[in-house]
Amino acid sequence: MIEELEKILNYKYKNPALLKQALTHSSFASDVEKNYERLEFLGDRVLGLSIASLLYNIFPHEPEGSLSQRHTGLVCKETVAMVAKTLQLDKYMIVANEEIRDNENVLCDVCEAVIGSIFIDGDCVEAIKFVNQHWRELIDKNVAPPKDAKTALQEVAHAKGRGVPVYKLEGREGSEHEPIFYMSVSLKGVAPEVGEGRNKKLAEQEAAAKMLKKLESL
Repeated sequence: MIEELEKILNYKYKNPALLKQALTHSSFASDVEKNYERLEFLGDRVLGLSIASLLYNIFPHEPEGSLSQRHTGLVCKETVAMVAKTLQLDKYMIVANEEIRDNENVLCDVCEAVIGSIFIDGDCVEAIKFVNQHWRELIDKNVAPPKDAKTALQEVAHAKGRGVPVYKLEGREGSEHEPIFYMSVSLKGVAPEVGEGRNKKLAEQEAAAKMLKKLESL
């Protein structure tokens, strides 16, 4: 199993146990030294840095705002989960419940854990190389910087006469180091939508994206 996945990842581990740990969900192993949670914590940061480094070099003339919009789209849950599916991580995950394999949050976490495992097994250069290999096509597909969901919502809301989007903190869970924020967005005459994220900005973006989908059907 490990050797098959190494070929897909195009990375040969010095310590294959790290890859096994990166694939192991807490439902199968509650011990933090045996599941992916700590590696995911590290991989999340490594992914963010890797994407930032790539964007800085690929788009030398873009302002910070455009780079930030690209960065947000490339490290969001949906994108990372999509990369995980492309790498067939759902097939190789070690879980106690088969339904977990289709969970977008878990797919994102496992993908980040794999990045964290490569960082430890190799080094930062190997991790950035891995991210470049599996995210470069996504970067190349978007010649123009994407419009973030909050900006798009503001424009659509104005065009539809729904006023200005209002964001509100609905709650927070998790630890101090791994928080999850819940932010709602409200528009005139439309029921609020709630998004979640590791910081308030990401939660607002998810809420805005949900509201945009709702407005499309109105």
